[in-house]
Amino acid sequence: MTAAFDLAPLLAPGTPPPAVKWNGFPRYNFIGGHNDAKHVPVDALIAAATAVLKREGATLATYGLNSGPLGYRPLRDFLAGKLKGHAGIDCSPDEILITSGSMQGLELVNSLLLGKGDTVLIEQETYGGALTKLVKLGVNTIGIPLDDEGLRLDILKQKLEELKQKGVTPKYIYTIPTVQNPTGAIMGEARRAELLKIARAYGVMIFEDECYSDLVWSGKRPPSLYAMAGGEGVIHIGSFSKSIAPALRVGYIVAKWEILSRILGLKQDAGSGALEQMVLAEFCKQHFADHVPRLSKTLAGKLQTLREALAEQFGTAAEFGDPPGGIYLWIKLPDNVDTVKLAQAALAAGVSLNPGPEWSTNKEYARCRLRLCFANPEPETIRQGIAVLADVCRREFGVPLRSSNVDKA
Repeated sequence: MTAAFDLAPLLAPGTPPPAVKWNGFPRYNFIGGHNDAKHVPVDALIAAATAVLKREGATLATYGLNSGPLGYRPLRDFLAGKLKGHAGIDCSPDEILITSGSMQGLELVNSLLLGKGDTVLIEQETYGGALTKLVKLGVNTIGIPLDDEGLRLDILKQKLEELKQKGVTPKYIYTIPTVQNPTGAIMGEARRAELLKIARAYGVMIFEDECYSDLVWSGKRPPSLYAMAGGEGVIHIGSFSKSIAPALRVGYIVAKWEILSRILGLKQDAGSGALEQMVLAEFCKQHFADHVPRLSKTLAGKLQTLREALAEQFGTAAEFGDPPGGIYLWIKLPDNVDTVKLAQAALAAGVSLNPGPEWSTNKEYARCRLRLCFANPEPETIRQGIAVLADVCRREFGVPLRSSNVDKA
C-alpha cells in the first residue's frame, strides 16, 4: 500500500483547521442565512433563464458577456434603478460592480484598504463573516456598542477622539444600518446624518453593508448612508442572497469610479458567474417589485411564530426584541448560560444555532446570547425546534425553570 502523502509541512502559516465533512442539515436548522424555500421563485427563474439564454446565450462565448468587467450590464441597469427607488442612491451602472456574493465585496474592500495592524471601527455585534476576515488580516478591531437604533454615536465619537490623540486614523467604520445583523435594528435618518458628520470630521470612510435591507416589513426605510453622502466617503455593498436566493451568490459594490476602478483591479477572477447575472436581470426587471413584499410577509409571520414559541417555552428566561425586518432574532438567555457550550449540546439534539460570541467583539457580553435564523424552517418546525432547545437549556443549564405559569422543572 502506498504511504499517505504528508501535507502538513506544506501548509501556509495561519491555515485554518480542516473542515468537518458535511452530513446534511440538522432537523431544526436555525443557522446561516438560509431563506424560505417556498418563496424561491423557481418557475419564474426557469422562464427567465430560457428567455435570456435564447436571446443572448451566444455572449457566453466571451468573458464579461460583452458587458465588460463590471458585470452584466442589464443587471447593473436594474440595480441602478432599484437602488434609486429603494435606498435613494443616485448612481450610474458604471458605479456598480457585480461580485460573487457580498462576501467577495467584503474581501475586495478589505484588500483595497487594510493591512496588518490597521484599525477599523465596527458594531460590537455584527456579521460574523466580517469579524473572521478582520481577524485573519491582523487588523485592530474596535467594537462600538449598539442600542435599539444601531451604533451608539456617543461612544463612536469617544473612540475616534481617543484614537486621534494616539495619531491613529481608522481605515473605515463598518456598519449595517438597515436591518442590522444580528439585532435587526434600523438606524434613523437623523442618526445617519450625525454619523456622516462625525465620520467627515475625523476623516474616516464608512463601509455600509445593506445585505438585508430589502426585507423590511413595512417596505419603508431611511435613505442609505451612501445616498445621504452623495457617495463621498462611503462604500456600499448589497446582495440578492436574502431577497431571491442565497445559493445564487450574486452581490454588488457601489462606489465612486475612483474607488471602484481600484477595486476592479483587485478582482482578478475573470468575472462573477455569468448565468446567475443574466437570469437575475431577466427575472428582476419583471418580478422583483412583487416578489419581495410576498417574501417579507412570510418572513414576518415566521418571526412572530419564533417569538411566540420562545415566550411559551422560556417565559421570561429569554429576552428578545421584535425586529422590523430581516431573517434573524438576537436572544439573551440567563447569565449562567454559555451559548458556545449550548450550541454543541443543542446540535447533538438536532438543533443548530449561532452562539453569540461568534457575532460580537465583546465575547463576555455575548456569552449568554445567541442568534437564530427563522427564515428557512416551516412554522411547525420552528415550534418543535424551540421546544427541543428549551429542553436542552433546562438539562444543561437549569433554565427555563418556568414557562409562563407552568412549572417546567
